[in-house]
Amino acid sequence: MNAAPGSGVGSGAPFDVDAFLARPLTARLATQGPTVRPVWYLWEGGAFWILTGPWSRLPAHLRKDPAVALAVDSCDLGTGEVLQVLARGRAELLPFDAERARRKLTRYLGPRVETWDGRFRDHLLTGPGETGTRWARIRPDRLVAEDLGFRPADG
Repeated sequence: MNAAPGSGVGSGAPFDVDAFLARPLTARLATQGPTVRPVWYLWEGGAFWILTGPWSRLPAHLRKDPAVALAVDSCDLGTGEVLQVLARGRAELLPFDAERARRKLTRYLGPRVETWDGRFRDHLLTGPGETGTRWARIRPDRLVAEDLGFRPADG
């Protein structure tokens, strides 16, 4: 299934793409170089949102060339579920938004901010002025969803 942003991702797909991307999975983001890095993301408004900042070379890579590819997948050998979403597009660096960060980090770390590892809590509480945190937003030009599942062998 190929879909452009805002085209009703999930219609005609072999599975519910929005529900799949709402799971707290790790994506792999590729930039020119090539460089591939694992990232946590938020799928919102037809875009992938990734936190970045001075601790990473991602902002420099994106300023040099904003073309990216991103893969999100799952593989459960017990059930045979193998799903993937592949995206290509251009990333842009945007200012930090604390409420979006809270939505993203809650997916991965749970709702109780006070229990989060300090590295994540500090980004949310101190804001971008102290941490230099920014958003990389990727609005896919191309999005492909595939169900590569199989029937597991009887054990």
